[in-house]
Amino acid sequence: MTNNITLVEVGPRDGLQNEKTQVPTNIKIQLIEKLIDAGHKVIEIGGFVSPKWVPQLADTPAIVDHFTQKHSQSDLRFPVLVPNLKGFQDALNHKAKEIAIFGAASESFSLKNINASINESFERFKDIMIEAKKNNIKVRGYISCVMGCPYEGDIPLSKVVDVSQRMFDLGCHEISLGDTIGVGTPNKVKDLLKALKQNIPVSKIGVHFHDTYGQALANILISLEQDIRIIDTSVSGLGGCPYAKGATGNVASEDVLYMLNGMGFETKIDLPKLIEASQFISNFLKRPPNSKVSLAFLAKHGIL
Repeated sequence: MTNNITLVEVGPRDGLQNEKTQVPTNIKIQLIEKLIDAGHKVIEIGGFVSPKWVPQLADTPAIVDHFTQKHSQSDLRFPVLVPNLKGFQDALNHKAKEIAIFGAASESFSLKNINASINESFERFKDIMIEAKKNNIKVRGYISCVMGCPYEGDIPLSKVVDVSQRMFDLGCHEISLGDTIGVGTPNKVKDLLKALKQNIPVSKIGVHFHDTYGQALANILISLEQDIRIIDTSVSGLGGCPYAKGATGNVASEDVLYMLNGMGFETKIDLPKLIEASQFISNFLKRPPNSKVSLAFLAKHGIL
């Protein structure tokens, strides 16, 4: 397997969407530019969702316009979340080149999160995929609750495999496995990945861990051992889940990068510049970074 790792930076969308403080468009643009400057090649920059339900993402059209115009000739990827065909049409109108759809391995979570059963969600996805193929737009598929659900508890491995297979069969170019409430442990992660790899190419599988129980880095390590090379991370550990009480943020990009650097993996991301991006958004939010590496770096340099 290659030593090259793709870190998918989800902080600007997944990380910020639940912040109570409204983050101005110019701050989001500055954050994304800092992430690009640090070396990130894949950054989730927004979502074409209802501003009524997610006010923080109301400025997605302006952000997408800015980056699709400024970086139109680059190899950067800027996926945006779409919940339905209307969201897809909005993304298309703003010249997005990559979208993300989001489902779940839990019926209860699917109903709570997108107001649709798993089967109903796939009917929506089919319509989106038809239009995406017509317009040569890549589709990333998110699956929530692959390790457990806040309403149902443990999710059978067979259920996660089934939903993942359906996502792959639809034509998603990547499938991101989300441990939404952070309850996964290495053995469970290994069992799931081994099962998925039987029918889905490992190059199509990504992992998305929350660090609620402090297991994210351990779960990423076991994923690397299972040849996973796509990892979702969030600068400064931003994020959480509005439908999962107590679920803390995504694993911090800085912490994952520090571990990868120490193991000899290649990301082409500059750690000090990433810490600068982390400090920038943390200063705006008026709280310390939720990253042990950033905190250690800032303390070492007398910044804290």
